[in-house]
Amino acid sequence: MSGGGSFTSDQLSVHKGSGTHVMITGRGRITSVQAKGHASGQVEFHDCATTGAIASGNLKLKYVFGEEGIDIYMPGSGVLFQNGIVVVLANSGGVTITHT
Repeated sequence: MSGGGSFTSDQLSVHKGSGTHVMITGRGRITSVQAKGHASGQVEFHDCATTGAIASGNLKLKYVFGEEGIDIYMPGSGVLFQNGIVVVLANSGGVTITHT
């Protein structure tokens, strides 16, 4: 297979604006995160299937940032979310994740 025979997975990306959103449903792994900079920016990723299920017990990742924004690559296989990926984004114009 040309260009893809050695790949172990396919990457997909999702972008959401400020607020609370379901990014993907079902099992997935975040492999990178980018968020637009803004004073007092904050992004949280929860392992759940709906925005109503957000709780401190399913918080997997949290980043607080300023005007510089964030651009993070997760080494290895990324961070596993069993039930889905729900984002809570405050004080930022948007967040993009790459996932498998």
